Amino acid sequence: VYRARHALLRRPTAVKVLTPEKITEERLKRFEQEVQLTAQLTHPNTIAIYDFGRSEQGIFYYAMEYLEGVTLEKLVRTRGALPPTLAVHVLRQICGSLAEAHGVGLIHRDVKPANLMICRRGGLRDFVKVLDFGLVKDVAAGPDAGVTMEGYLVGTPHYLAPEMVRSHADLDGRADLYALGAVGYWMITGTTVFAGKTIPEVVTGHLNEEPERPSERLGRAVPAELESVLMRCLEKDRDARFASAESLARALETLPEADAWDPDAADAWWDEAATPESA
Repeated sequence: VYRARHALLRRPTAVKVLTPEKITEERLKRFEQEVQLTAQLTHPNTIAIYDFGRSEQGIFYYAMEYLEGVTLEKLVRTRGALPPTLAVHVLRQICGSLAEAHGVGLIHRDVKPANLMICRRGGLRDFVKVLDFGLVKDVAAGPDAGVTMEGYLVGTPHYLAPEMVRSHADLDGRADLYALGAVGYWMITGTTVFAGKTIPEVVTGHLNEEPERPSERLGRAVPAELESVLMRCLEKDRDARFASAESLARALETLPEADAWDPDAADAWWDEAATPESA
């Protein structure tokens, strides 16, 4: 991915490219699928696609909005666990992006801190953008629509729903909600739900082990209702999770922390930030 400048619009743009030497039929199919499906989405918390094509040199590319900010991955690694009020503020916005995607039959399949950026947009601080729909699956197109990565595990192990390990033929949006629960866990504890030394150990945790409650992991109190919401997202049985991104959003809206992240709280917290990328 490169930073570029749109010649006509005269604004910074991010350009994702697939170089000729890396092109295979499967990779090209995935690349085209990513841009075509993502371009259908218009929610403000979803990365916007501007253009798609192939250069004279045979390089496939697509152009998208350029964002200045910091990913949740980097933010938590730099600052440690986030305030629960900020975590709820972030989770509610991600739910909005996923609700639209799920509503048109798209599953992200790689919701993780590195694919979630905190930035300023239109004067708003702590605005979330959901990035990289490279593993997106069109549910309406049937089980063969999700293009695999040449036999490799699809998704990121630390945020992988159990059903994604077992099969990719029968997925729905609740796989993304499991991942979002794991993201919330990361935000309020600064650790992943399962911390195996190898990928098989992490995957085994998602399949067979009960996650430790955030309060137990931290050894101190965590807002009880928020903890319950996250633990419900992390249920092994998807029928025990929230039924949809909308229902999860409604649960988050009822939490005491839901509207506590106001401009004053944000200014005070970010003033302590040590990273130049702070939003």
